[in-house]
Amino acid sequence: MKFEYYKYEGTGNDFIMIDNRNKLFDTSNVELIRSLCDRESGIGADGFITIENEEGYDFKMVYFNSDGNESTMCGNGGRCIIHMAPYHRHYRNRHQVYCNRW
Repeated sequence: MKFEYYKYEGTGNDFIMIDNRNKLFDTSNVELIRSLCDRESGIGADGFITIENEEGYDFKMVYFNSDGNESTMCGNGGRCIIHMAPYHRHYRNRHQVYCNRW
């Protein structure tokens, strides 16, 4: 599998981030996310973040812990995604972001 990713660091935590608005990356694959976050055999990161579409918002941030499981909002991850989004044209006009559903 090939996909483009970005690596960001925010206040000591690092994240693998991908644009998944086209839903090509299978976020239900816990083992894949865990292996990507593994510092010895993968890219290595504290967490994995996807940008996805969300009706009424510029985008939705979905955060996964390094064990591959979806989790709640991560403040440092949120800081990184907000920095990344305008550089990759993820903002439409509203500048509103949806962060997980919990």
